[in-house]
Amino acid sequence: MKTTLPVERITSKIYLIRGQKVMLDRDLAELYGVETKRLKEQVRRNIERFPEDFMFELTQPELENWRSQFATSKQDLMGLRIKPFAFTEHGVLMLSSVLKSQRAVQVNIQIMRAFTKLRQALIDNEDFRRELDQLKQVTEERFRIVFETLDQLLTVESKPKKKIGFTVKEKQKAYGKRAKGEIKSGRLN
Repeated sequence: MKTTLPVERITSKIYLIRGQKVMLDRDLAELYGVETKRLKEQVRRNIERFPEDFMFELTQPELENWRSQFATSKQDLMGLRIKPFAFTEHGVLMLSSVLKSQRAVQVNIQIMRAFTKLRQALIDNEDFRRELDQLKQVTEERFRIVFETLDQLLTVESKPKKKIGFTVKEKQKAYGKRAKGEIKSGRLN
């Protein structure tokens, strides 16, 4: 029996809680085709296989915060009336050994592939970010040079310019005042 699930369906159920990528028990139960109650029973029976870095239970504030991110009616509460278990990638891997069904094994393989694709996307994103930072540094250096040149041009233009042409160095009084008998509107006074 081979069950294929779209990667998008799996990745849409991976959340970032406490800084870790996790899947909630109800989502895993749905993917595995079992009731959440049965999944939790198996986990509790094999609790020694699930240390805190494999699985943890959401606190009440975390649960309320998670619920508030979705527009749901109070009646539905995203199917969460009690605090769910959150499984890290390693916890999900351990679940297949606890559930022991063929479907659980097949779904688990697909979940691991989804986690791998997410990890690869993050690595690609880091590479892209690094290249973008390098480009930004080169661009900033080039623009710094352009802005320095513009600043120099503006300071040169703000200095008073030397006048071009002939200037009279005689006293202004001789030229600025009218003498008696000066012509006004074409006649002598």
